[in-house]
Amino acid sequence: MTGLNTRDDGAATGTGDRSRPRAVLPALCLTQVTSWGIVYYAFPVLNPRINAETGWPTSATTASFSLALIVSGLAGIRVGRVLDRRGPRTVMTAGSVLGTTSLVVIAVAPNLWTFAAGWALAGLAMASTFYQPAFAALTRWWAPDHVRALTTVTLAGGLASTVFAPLTALLADHFTWRSTYLVLAGILALITVPAHALALRAHWPEAPPGADGAAGDAATVARSRPFWMLSAAFTLSALAMYAVVVALVPLLLERGCTTAQAAWALGLGGAGQTLGRTLYATFTRHTGARARTTTLIALGGLTTAAFAAVPGPYALVVAVSVAAGMVRGNLTLLQATAITDRWGATHYGRLSGLLAAPATTAAALAPLLGAALCAPLGGYVHLFALLSAVSLTAALTAPWTRPDRTHRPTWTISKTERGG
Repeated sequence: MTGLNTRDDGAATGTGDRSRPRAVLPALCLTQVTSWGIVYYAFPVLNPRINAETGWPTSATTASFSLALIVSGLAGIRVGRVLDRRGPRTVMTAGSVLGTTSLVVIAVAPNLWTFAAGWALAGLAMASTFYQPAFAALTRWWAPDHVRALTTVTLAGGLASTVFAPLTALLADHFTWRSTYLVLAGILALITVPAHALALRAHWPEAPPGADGAAGDAATVARSRPFWMLSAAFTLSALAMYAVVVALVPLLLERGCTTAQAAWALGLGGAGQTLGRTLYATFTRHTGARARTTTLIALGGLTTAAFAAVPGPYALVVAVSVAAGMVRGNLTLLQATAITDRWGATHYGRLSGLLAAPATTAAALAPLLGAALCAPLGGYVHLFALLSAVSLTAALTAPWTRPDRTHRPTWTISKTERGG
């Protein structure tokens, strides 16, 4: 095993050289763009048409979509265990088939119950095809350079809305929402099923060994205080972050911006995510895991506070949105590397599934919670102030996420700690 030293509490991000099948990275870039673009980002574009053509309440269709995210988080726990044992090929190929099937069910749904059932099925597809299984694949195949591979995939994934939101709108201009979803289902099947089935055929290497004792026991790690504190930090951060994304446009409209100005501010924040992700690898070289976690979550809270405190001018609001987007982009990669930073890659799939479940659920409920709190708090400015406090509370838990020596893989303990 290659000896890798790390800064203070930062575990090594790698476990030694492993086979890196060439087709995997470009295939996952393509399938992440397609899966996110169709299964996730098409819904916000089509939902107004769904409500108009069916008469179903917006709250009901949005709740169905939130159901998909909740199912995704819960199913991700089981998916992570399968990934650790068998690799991503079967999981992600089956997930692509499920995703296609779910869109067909949604498209032909005669009532809200069937529509909701289709989204529950889509949640299983999300758990099997979105970032979590892709991250597990790259962490095992690409170590010790998996941060670079993860960054590449998330940069590609960041283009999903850029590509598929306009395409969905274009299709919806020529077809009904039902026909649009059927066309998108065909595109999803055509691109992702063969890509996952053919590109992920490479040998799935054995999991790298953990440290002696508890470090090699995923159940023990999952019950430890550092793991629970890390889960709490990411859950609170996700709750605040996703509520901010959904509430930003209403906040700006409340302050007198036009709909176009608010949309541009939100869109440029998405561009900030892509920019921020290009900086993550450099950030990891100069910070340890706890410092990285504390800093990025705290910055999320500060940018949220800036939204509450800065009424204008518009250029300054856009600058805050871009900065907030940069933080969100880094938070995606922070969660992707949190397990290997602390406990190595031995049980990455299982532990990342457990870590992601409450955060994904919080993200699903965040828009509903934000909408419910806005009126009692007296408007969006006060809502953003509260969300900032939530993020800063999450940042305060980060110093407690360092595993003790017995829970850390042997390659993460520096020479200084060993007395060498």
